[in-house]
Amino acid sequence: MTETLIKTKTPILKFDSLNVIYNEGQSNQVHALKNVSGQIDEGEFISIIGPSGCGKSTLLHTLDGLLKPTSGSIFVNGSPVHGPDKDRAMVFQDFALMPWQTVYQNVAFGLRMGGKKEREIREKVMHYIKLVGLEGFEQKYPHQLSGGMKQRVGIARGFAVEPKVLLMDEPFSAIDEQTREIMQEEVLKIMVHEKKTVVFITHSIDEAIFLSSRIFLMSVRPGQIVEEVKIDIPYPRTLETKAMPKYQEYKQIIWDHLKGEVRRQYKKGEA
Repeated sequence: MTETLIKTKTPILKFDSLNVIYNEGQSNQVHALKNVSGQIDEGEFISIIGPSGCGKSTLLHTLDGLLKPTSGSIFVNGSPVHGPDKDRAMVFQDFALMPWQTVYQNVAFGLRMGGKKEREIREKVMHYIKLVGLEGFEQKYPHQLSGGMKQRVGIARGFAVEPKVLLMDEPFSAIDEQTREIMQEEVLKIMVHEKKTVVFITHSIDEAIFLSSRIFLMSVRPGQIVEEVKIDIPYPRTLETKAMPKYQEYKQIIWDHLKGEVRRQYKKGEA
């Protein structure tokens, strides 16, 4: 039986007219995001893809509250976002693990910071360690793990705090291609099983199509969401999904968009 993602009428994450200007009013001012708006329903997997330097990571950091927008608004379940909060969690591309802490301690960190009781911490940590396939590695330190295993720890840590929205900033860019494909399948299994909402940054067209329910396509800087592509391929997906004719059609649509935006970059002298 095909599993479906939970959809609701009220968006879990909504952002309106976001502008981010670095060094505003100075000679080196950079308009990173321009009037960016969108909304995401509970249980959706949204990928954001665009040419290099278009503001993808800036948008993700703004949605997390790590970066304050110059103007515009963000809402989670209808409540305004004014900074980082437990309703959002970030998984970074460089693992961002604490090298002096074990796998267990890294995954438990956010829960301890949130004041959870030790019994609840253990239950959740072990649950997510098992989900990412690291059972038996609880007492290992980051330097004892492969790149793929380190990223599994980061993903488990993000899921463990049970955020309403998990934000992932190119989490697989630092691992090899074979491990990357396995990680894509694993994240999808967790996401569907746990009914999580994910916003995912990637440079990979394949990765975006394989993982996403929708894809936001961004323009060259100042970054704007210029198109949304709904991926009408049911979950669960496997690597065989990539051989589907419909999959290849989506790949061509997104590549045509990216190719056009990269050409615009060259004409502007920014590539």
